[in-house]
Amino acid sequence: MQIGSVIAVFFVIWWLSFVAVLPISNRSQSEVGHVVAGTDPGAPAVPHLLRRALIATGIAIVVTALLFWGLSNETLHHYWNR
Repeated sequence: MQIGSVIAVFFVIWWLSFVAVLPISNRSQSEVGHVVAGTDPGAPAVPHLLRRALIATGIAIVVTALLFWGLSNETLHHYWNR
């Protein structure tokens, strides 16, 4: 596969995993009891975006590697094309 295809697939998988990781263990400002003036009470108190981006990157690396391994594996290819 070409490098552009790998990057495109990785980006799509990364974006999906990032969106999936965002709401996990998030506490809103109203739950914490400290709402900053001018913000929505449902906004995260501490978003931890860098940590969530790193988790999404790890998930995307593993899923992308498994996907391309599965696509290039001759044993799986023969199994599915019986």
